[in-house]
Amino acid sequence: MQEKLDVKSLTITELKELLIGWGEQPFRAEQMFRWMHAAKVRSFDDMTNLPKQLRERLNSECRFTKLKEAERLVSEEDGTSKFLFCLNDGQAVESVLMKYRHGNSVCISSQVGCRMGCRFCASTIGGLVRNLTASELLEQVYEIERISEETVSNVVVMGTGEPMDNYDNLVRFIRLISAKEGKNLSVRSITVSTCGILEGIGRLSEEGLPITLALSLHAPNDRIRKELMPTASLHSISELLAACDAYYEKTSRRITYEYSLIQGVNDSVSCAKELSELLSGRNCHVNLIPVNPVKEREFRKSKQEAIQNFKNILEKNRINVTIRREMGSDINAACGQLRRSYRENDIRNGEEE
Repeated sequence: MQEKLDVKSLTITELKELLIGWGEQPFRAEQMFRWMHAAKVRSFDDMTNLPKQLRERLNSECRFTKLKEAERLVSEEDGTSKFLFCLNDGQAVESVLMKYRHGNSVCISSQVGCRMGCRFCASTIGGLVRNLTASELLEQVYEIERISEETVSNVVVMGTGEPMDNYDNLVRFIRLISAKEGKNLSVRSITVSTCGILEGIGRLSEEGLPITLALSLHAPNDRIRKELMPTASLHSISELLAACDAYYEKTSRRITYEYSLIQGVNDSVSCAKELSELLSGRNCHVNLIPVNPVKEREFRKSKQEAIQNFKNILEKNRINVTIRREMGSDINAACGQLRRSYRENDIRNGEEE
């Protein structure tokens, strides 16, 4: 049986081509696009200004991507909400809603699982299952807006998965969510995190999409980075920094360097000084992240004194730096943990062999 067409992943131009091929008027494409991406309806039948015959054909030949909420954890400390969404094939992904004074941010996943193998991250345990489609990326944002009845003003692609390993769907997602006929989210309100896929960084710099690029650095030298991240053997830190410098030159967007602080591994005074030297003179921002403990991993979060000392050294060397606020620390906040718990329950219940 032929797979149904995923219309929510189509641009307006592609929708027009589809509907013209069906003998429909081109303006129906804009109507459909607005229903899906501005009104965020849940089905073709909700598109009430489309002819009944067209809605019937859409139901017959097309897929309307939607997610089903499987679980939600809400922090009693700061109101952060972590969602586990079921996909149509039974897989599950995590998304997080974080509320700040400046607006609501959503952190979304780009893949089911991850093959990058970072040793301090729960998302990589079990490897990569599959990429998410553009519509599945979108629906994480849309479903959270439906559930919360609040507007999302910032999107961070920093959940489970490596976005650059799902490059085409990532770029399609960015173009769709920023389309003026739909949600019309500012491209500058989107951040994409990568563990260092050199080709992806280069391609993204040529897309004309001035998003914020965040590089998961996590070490001041190649030796420590290779211990933490298997992908570090593919490209040196100097190569990655050169790619980030080129991205900045093309987009004028300041690079964010993510640095997870791990007790006794990368949180020493010497590491802070080495990182300061590495980033000296660059227009960048360092985001220090106290690592989330993962039960399957041996790494532990740095002590508060070490975290503050690390920050102070960077600041003394004129590096722009913040310590990431620990949002939702009481709700199983580590990426991948909620999904793993869900899958383990499936296994215990006999839903997987």
